Amino acid sequence: MSDIPVADQAARPLAGRIALVTGATRGIGQATALALAEAGAHVVAVGRTSGALEELDDRIVKAGSTATLVPLDIKDGEGIDRLGGALYERFGKLDVFVGNAGVLGPMTPLAQVDPKEWNDTLAVNLTANWRLIRSLDPLLRLSTAGRAVLVSSGAAHKARAFWGPYAVTKAAVEVLARTWAAEVENISSLKVNLINPGPIRTRMRAKAFPSEDANTLPAPEEVAQAILSLCLPSFEETGRLYDFPTRGLKGFAVPA
Repeated sequence: MSDIPVADQAARPLAGRIALVTGATRGIGQATALALAEAGAHVVAVGRTSGALEELDDRIVKAGSTATLVPLDIKDGEGIDRLGGALYERFGKLDVFVGNAGVLGPMTPLAQVDPKEWNDTLAVNLTANWRLIRSLDPLLRLSTAGRAVLVSSGAAHKARAFWGPYAVTKAAVEVLARTWAAEVENISSLKVNLINPGPIRTRMRAKAFPSEDANTLPAPEEVAQAILSLCLPSFEETGRLYDFPTRGLKGFAVPA
C-alpha cells in the first residue's frame, strides 16, 4: 500500500517515483520533463547541453520537484551503460523512461544520403533507444509500476519521398518498442508504449516545414500531458500507440 497521502496522489501521482527523459533540454522532451516533475517525479534529465540542463533544473525546482542532470550524447553507448549502473547505485530502480531524443536527419533522396548522416540518424533515433532499453530494462522491472514511452512519428507509416532516414528509424523504433512490450508482458509490471505526437510547434518541425505557421500547431506542453498519462501507474495498456492528433490509442494491424 502506498505511503503517499490520497490527496497528494491525486495532485502528484508520480510522487516518490524516478523518471528519465532523453532529449530533455527543449521541445517535447523539455515539456515532458516538466510535466513529470509537476506530477511529483524526480526527473533524470538527459541532454547534450549542460547550460540548457541547468535552465531546466531551475524550472523543475520552481515546479516543486527535483532533478538529476545528465549531460550525455546518446550516441555514446558506453555512457548509456554507465548511466544504468549509476541509477541503480543511487535509486535502486527506475519508474519511468521516456525515449524522446531524436534528429530529423537528411531530407534528400535515399540514393544521395551521405553515409555518415545515415549512420548518425540511426545512432540517435534507433540504436540509442535499444542501448537505453538494454541499460534501463532491469531498473524498470524493479519498479512496482514501470512505464516506458518511446516517441514515434506519423512518418513511420508513410513512404514519403525524401524522408527516408527519419521514417526508417521511426518505423524501426515502433517494432523495437512492440518487441520489448511482448518480451516483458507476462513477467513484469512494466508497460511499454509509443506516442505519435503529430505536428507540434518544435524546432525540428520548423526545420522540416520552414514555411509553416507554427502558431497553428499545438504546443509541446499539450503532447507532454498525453505522455504523462501513459507514464502513470494507473495506465495498464502495453504495446500500443497513442496517436496525439486523433487523441486515440491504436493497435497495430498486419498488412493486408
